[in-house]
Amino acid sequence: MTMMSDGLKLAAGAALERILAAATRTRWHGLGSGVLVTAMVQSSTAVTVATIGFVNAGLLALGPSLWVLFGANVGTTMTGWIVALVGLRFKIEALALPLIGVGVLLRMTGAGTRRAPVGDAVAGFGLLFLGIALLQQAFGALSGDTLLPAGDGVGAVLLQVGAGLLMTVLTQSSSAAMAITLTAAQGGLLSAQSAAAVIIGANVGTTVTALMATVGATPNARRAALAHVAFNVVTAAVALAMLPWMVDAIAVLRAWLGLPPDPAARLALFHTAFNVFGVLLMWPLATPLTHWLQRRFRSAEEDESRPRFLDENVLPVPELALQALAQEIARVGGLARRTAASALAGAPGSAVARERDTVQQLDAVVERFIERLSRAALPPAAARDLARWLRVLRYHETAAEQAVLAAQAGAGADAALPEAPRAAAAAFVGQAHALLAACGASDGAVADRIATAVERAEVSYQAFKAALLDAGATGAMPIDAMEAALARASALRRALDQAAKAARLSAAPAPAAS
Repeated sequence: MTMMSDGLKLAAGAALERILAAATRTRWHGLGSGVLVTAMVQSSTAVTVATIGFVNAGLLALGPSLWVLFGANVGTTMTGWIVALVGLRFKIEALALPLIGVGVLLRMTGAGTRRAPVGDAVAGFGLLFLGIALLQQAFGALSGDTLLPAGDGVGAVLLQVGAGLLMTVLTQSSSAAMAITLTAAQGGLLSAQSAAAVIIGANVGTTVTALMATVGATPNARRAALAHVAFNVVTAAVALAMLPWMVDAIAVLRAWLGLPPDPAARLALFHTAFNVFGVLLMWPLATPLTHWLQRRFRSAEEDESRPRFLDENVLPVPELALQALAQEIARVGGLARRTAASALAGAPGSAVARERDTVQQLDAVVERFIERLSRAALPPAAARDLARWLRVLRYHETAAEQAVLAAQAGAGADAALPEAPRAAAAAFVGQAHALLAACGASDGAVADRIATAVERAEVSYQAFKAALLDAGATGAMPIDAMEAALARASALRRALDQAAKAARLSAAPAPAAS
C-alpha cells in the first residue's frame, strides 16, 4: 500500500496540491476533491496528513479543509471495491506478477522522469494483489481458527472495533486493514456484522496518524485534525448503535444493485455507505463544528487579533464609539511598532510576517467597526474624527508591511557588513528604536519628542546610506549585498515614517464641536 500510494502521489506531482488548494470553493468542491485525490492515491491517511499540512502552511482555510477530509473518508472506500470485485474474484497471482514486472521495468528505465513513480505505483498494485492472494491462502489454511474476534455480543463488537483500530494504527493504512478484513470475511472467519465492526474500527484508526501530524502545528491544523477525529468518532458511534439494522439494510441494497452475493462485495458496500452516511450526518453539523473549533487551540497571535475595546453596544453613542475606536487603534499601533522593532532586531522574515498578520487581522475588524459607525448619523466633528482615525489605521498597517519588507530584504545582514557601514547601521538601529519608543509615549510632549527622534533617525539613516554606498564603490562589499542592505534600510525608514505620522495624528487634538 505504501509503495502504491507513494508512487501515485509522486506521479501526480504538484497536481495533488493544486486540486486540494484550488478545488475547494464550495462544500461540494471540497468533498469531491477529497474523494478524487484519495481514490487516486489510494490512501486516506496520505490525503488527511497532506490536507493538515496545507492548512498548517496556510494554503487551505479551516472550513474548506473539513470537506476535503470528509471526502477522503469516502474516497478510501475505493480500495474495498478493488479488493472485493477484482482481488477476491480472480486468480490474481497471474495478474500480480506481470504488474510487478512491468512496474520494476518502468522504475529501472525511468530514473529522473515521471515514469519511475508510475512504475512504483504499478508494482505497488501488483504487490497488493499478491498480498491478497497470500492472505487468501493463509486464511484458507486456518480451517476455522480465528485471528480476529468473532461474535455478535456487545463485548465482541467492541473487541472487533478495537482490532480494526489496532490494525490501522500498526499498518498506518485503513486500506490495508480493509483488505485483511475482507479476505477474512471471504474465508468465513468473520460474519458480516463482525467484519463491519472491524471496518468501523479501521476508520477510527485513521485519526491517530492525523493527530500525530499536528504535533507542533498551527492552531488551524490542530482544528482540522480534530474535525477529522469528530467525523470518524461520531459516525462510528452512530453506526455501532445501528449496526445490526445497517448490515441487514446493506444486504437488501446489495441485492437491489445486483452486486455479487459474496461477503466481500457486501462489506465493500457497507464501507462506502457507512462513510457516505457520515458525510450526510456531518452536513448540518459542519458550520457549528467549525465555530466550535475556532474557539479551541487559540494562539497568542489569534488572541491579540481579537478586539478588546470595540463593542456593538457602543455604536449608537458616537462619543463612546469613537473613544473605543481610539483605544483599539492604539492597540493596533502598539502591535505595528512591535513588528517594526522585530525587523530592526533582525528577526526572521517569517516571524515578522506573523506579527504583521496579527496587525492585519485586527485592522480588518477595526475597519468593519468604522464602516458600521460611518452609517450612523454623526455630527460633523465626529465624522472628521472618524476620518482621522481611519488615516491613523492606514499608517499603522503600512508600517507593519514595510517592516516585513525590511525583514525579507536581509534579516541579520547588518552583522556581515564591513566595519564602517556596520557602525553606521548600529547607530541607525539605535535611533530607530528611540523613535519607536517616542511614538508609543503618552505624555504631553509627544509631538516634540517625535520631531526630535525623527530628525535624529533621518540623520543616522543618511549616514548609514552614505557608508553603504562608499563600501560598494570601493569594493569593500559586493554590490548585491550593498543593494540588499539599502533596500532593508529604506523599508525600515518608511516604516518609521509611517509610525511617526500615526503617532502625530493620534496625538492631535480632536476637532472642535460644531
